[in-house]
Amino acid sequence: MNARHYYVIAFTAYLGLFSLIMLWNTVISPPEKLPIALVLIMTVSPLLFTFRGFLKGNLKSCSWMAYLSMPYFIHGSVEAYSRTERLLPSLEVFFSFALFLGCTLFVRHSARNR
Repeated sequence: MNARHYYVIAFTAYLGLFSLIMLWNTVISPPEKLPIALVLIMTVSPLLFTFRGFLKGNLKSCSWMAYLSMPYFIHGSVEAYSRTERLLPSLEVFFSFALFLGCTLFVRHSARNR
């Protein structure tokens, strides 16, 4: 596989993670005590920090995107362990891990070709 395949994996995982978090916090299970806008700012905005560079395939932005996916992995793992329904947290773990691997391998293979 070449770097482009890893970028497609990372981008697909990014879209999956982004849409999962948006749906989870607005439609599926909206928060009861906090405003939805505040929860979305806290959960979605880290994914948007490096999105512009990630779209362009910038290696530094892709590296940061890999780092930013790890709190989502931890959150999904803790939620999957503590909840009785494990589908949504398991999807969060899957998408964040796929994003991490896709970004990491994209940076690794792109740096070799330069």
